[in-house]
Amino acid sequence: QVQLVESGGGLVQPGGSLRLSCAASGSIFSPNTMGWYRQAPGKQRELVATITSGSSTNYADSVKGRFTISRDNAKNTVYLQMNSLKPEDTAVYYCNFNWYGNENWGQGTQVTVSS
Repeated sequence: QVQLVESGGGLVQPGGSLRLSCAASGSIFSPNTMGWYRQAPGKQRELVATITSGSSTNYADSVKGRFTISRDNAKNTVYLQMNSLKPEDTAVYYCNFNWYGNENWGQGTQVTVSS
C-alpha cells in the first residue's frame, strides 16, 4: 500500500500560479507512474498530467504549455507547477500512484481560480 499526501492547493486569481506537491510513502516499487487528476463539480475525474519514474511525461491538451509535472525520486515526491491559471482549472486535484495497474489515490486538494 502507498500513502499519498498532497499539499499546495488554494485560492488564486486568474493568471496566477500554484504549485502542488504529493509525497508518497509505504511500499513504493519501480518502475511506476505518478500523476495528477482533477475533478470539477458535476464532472468526471480527468487526467491532468503523469510522469514515469524515468521522467517521461504526458499532459492533457487543456494544460499543455501552462502546467509542468516533475518528480524527485529520492524524495518520492511529485510536483505540479500550474501557471496562467484559468477559472476552468478550478477543481479538486488528486495525486495518483500507479505500479503495474495497482493504483493509490491521495485525499485531494482544492484549487480555486477566481477573482
